[in-house]
Amino acid sequence: MPERSPEELRDALAALRGEVDLLNRELLDVFIRRLGRVRRIRDVKTALGLPLYDPEREAQELRGLLLANPDPRSAQLVERVFQEIFRASLEGMREGEPGVGTRLPREPATVDVGGVAIGGGAPPVVIAGPCAVEGPEALAASARGLAARGIRILRGGGFKPRTSPYSFQGLGLDGVRILHGVARELGMAAVSEITAAEQLPVFEELVDLVQVGSRNMYNYELLKALGRGRLPVLLKRHFGARIEEWLLAAEYLVSAGNPRVILCERGIRTFEPETRNTLDLSAVAVVKERCGLPVVVDVSHAAGRRDILPRLARAALAAGADGLMVEVHHWPAGALSDGGQQLDLPGFDALLAGLRPYLETPREED
Repeated sequence: MPERSPEELRDALAALRGEVDLLNRELLDVFIRRLGRVRRIRDVKTALGLPLYDPEREAQELRGLLLANPDPRSAQLVERVFQEIFRASLEGMREGEPGVGTRLPREPATVDVGGVAIGGGAPPVVIAGPCAVEGPEALAASARGLAARGIRILRGGGFKPRTSPYSFQGLGLDGVRILHGVARELGMAAVSEITAAEQLPVFEELVDLVQVGSRNMYNYELLKALGRGRLPVLLKRHFGARIEEWLLAAEYLVSAGNPRVILCERGIRTFEPETRNTLDLSAVAVVKERCGLPVVVDVSHAAGRRDILPRLARAALAAGADGLMVEVHHWPAGALSDGGQQLDLPGFDALLAGLRPYLETPREED
């Protein structure tokens, strides 16, 4: 190739860029025409009741393109490019479908729980009580101490889904009835975990806030039933769930007719063994950006140990949480479940002392 002057090289560069610009316009035109065909395919598939995504068809298309590729050196690049085209086309097919966040409130929402406002700029709330209802006397001993400290929402599990079938599973509906009686006697609202849709009529008579536990976040039939119910719902994040999956679970409730949803971050499972779970405070910030539902943080289940709960509680409120859930037992050493993560009343006093600046100030929503 004869040596060219800088001016000639610049002219050649400009000409080549012009050719690339023309090819880009051609590619755009082809892509738009392809997208039009894809949307027509969507309409036909919808009429036939077929799924939009056909992985076998996509793989077959890709194999044919790789076989037709005249430049084997670019095989990997061609594969990546067409995979992106297929992905973009699938998004185009789904355009107009309801997506995550479609029905969730954008503005900060307030959920009333037995006269206690959670979210919407209200001061952060502390929900407290033992892990499990162990009997009327034991629950009353814890609840009286909590009521004396200004706690207005009492938690206590009647149903306790456990990893081991040999662990204490709770007292069932009898436990929920005990919770109801103690809470009413002390003028407190009650929250307890539901595990099956058929329990809902009883829960609607006994609790002010129904909790969907981590293991049931993916129980969509339960979510649909609660969406048709009249109770506000505390929806815990599954320990292996992405934020988007958590929000979509909330949409099951909202789309079925129940907008009174409180999200609860309770830690996710990671490789770190120092805590029971890893508290994902970034989830609080992300959810606050994505929707207006109130968010509370269960520091007890995140940590699995009581010594770091005050620090985690302060961090959760600093991150923007609308409230906390803390397990408190009058005698943790004698607790039938999760004694190591429950505070006694003096320990709870220490936790509250560090939270006063947060609890006495209305929450400023961005």
